[in-house]
Amino acid sequence: MSLSDRVGPGVGRAEPQLLRDDLVRQLEERLGEEQIKGRLPTLVAGIVRNGTIVWRGARGSTASGGGGSPTTATQYRIGSITKTFVAVSVLRLRDEGALDLSDAVGEHISELAELPVTVGQLLSHTSGLRAETPGPWWERTPGVPFRELVSSSLRRDDLLWRPGRRFHYSNPGYAVLGELVARVRSAPLGDVVRNELLEPLGMRRTTLRPEPPYVRGLAVHPHADLVMDEPEHDALAMAPAGQLWSTIEDLARWSDVLAGGRPEVLSPRSVAEMAEPIALMDMPGQPWSGAYGLGLQVWNQGGARRYGHSGAMPGYWAMVLVDEATKDVVVALANSTYRGFRPGFFAEMLSLVASQQPREKSPFQPSPAGANERALQIVGTWYWGPVEYRLNLRQDGRLELGGVPDGRDCTFRPRDDGSYVGESGYFDGERLTPCRRSDGSLTHLDIASFVFTRKPYDRAADIPGGVDEKGWHAE
Repeated sequence: MSLSDRVGPGVGRAEPQLLRDDLVRQLEERLGEEQIKGRLPTLVAGIVRNGTIVWRGARGSTASGGGGSPTTATQYRIGSITKTFVAVSVLRLRDEGALDLSDAVGEHISELAELPVTVGQLLSHTSGLRAETPGPWWERTPGVPFRELVSSSLRRDDLLWRPGRRFHYSNPGYAVLGELVARVRSAPLGDVVRNELLEPLGMRRTTLRPEPPYVRGLAVHPHADLVMDEPEHDALAMAPAGQLWSTIEDLARWSDVLAGGRPEVLSPRSVAEMAEPIALMDMPGQPWSGAYGLGLQVWNQGGARRYGHSGAMPGYWAMVLVDEATKDVVVALANSTYRGFRPGFFAEMLSLVASQQPREKSPFQPSPAGANERALQIVGTWYWGPVEYRLNLRQDGRLELGGVPDGRDCTFRPRDDGSYVGESGYFDGERLTPCRRSDGSLTHLDIASFVFTRKPYDRAADIPGGVDEKGWHAE
């Protein structure tokens, strides 16, 4: 098989950047091992850059797909990856001013007026609602309308935890968010997702119900090489928790949204907010390596921040994982009930690509914007007490504060009044104000009440608590 056969067609706006033959071989070997060890009937996976599949691999043979290996256009059910589409729809409404994440959900859904839960808590699974619906296993039985879900699962007495107290994954919570989008948009959620997300992105193979070619959902016998077909149905009110079907080609397009590359769909700032860890996924005996943001799972994998979402439904398993630093993405689909890829598989694939074929770095070039004299006045070395920091000016006009050798590092964006506001780290959201004398010369920086001076404890600045009259001296 040639390299061109192994790599799927470009599905994004950029031209494919094909991976080297030796790297392709390693990726294919890992994929083959994963299929055998996981006893997965079929699987398909891809590496994505800028919404474009630069490598894809497949194993196994499909039946409804014509009997061959799955392709970039073969549908699988993507389960809870559906929640990312719901979350983006909610954030779009927030960005338009139609709602606020601190709104009580009852402000938008009258039947839930007594439920003390906010939109943001539903997005982050901190609402306190139960994990599943009572009664029949909703993932394998016909769905119920929203009014029945309200009476069975969404009353105040159904809360398991005080809202905001802790992370507790809630599928009914995302059913509520789907209904919220439908109410505010005055249209069914499926129509909203199709019109606002799928069609603009060219995701023509992402649907609410399966459309050929697709793979059958299978359960694999745990002690024999046998399989059993799993049922498929319309989940109705619970559809926002895991209804969608898709392909790795469409998920590659979707990953570009989650990587912040499609600002016309959702701004990079809102995407970054989605990927901020809000609630730890606390597992007894396990390290705190996972968290949940606003519709996205977040992982710290050996110091590398990655985010996305997994999806599991009877017969299927799926993953979209974005590396926060490189924006490389791995997408994967398999047809086996709750038996998917090893958790470490995706980290291995991303690390392998990043180490052996990293993205090309942009060469240094002077800023096209020219000099910003007032900003240049405040860059350089500063001291917080006796601790040295450096403040640098980026080409986009932002300031970067870094400790030497380390400290409360942060990036600040400029404001119209001459101050700056923090965008990361300890000073995220806090104000940096250059303080000046009457002649305009700088005396110090005020960062969230901390005084940064040009010399350690500079007497010329107003140091809170004063400076010892003896000054610096030997003991």
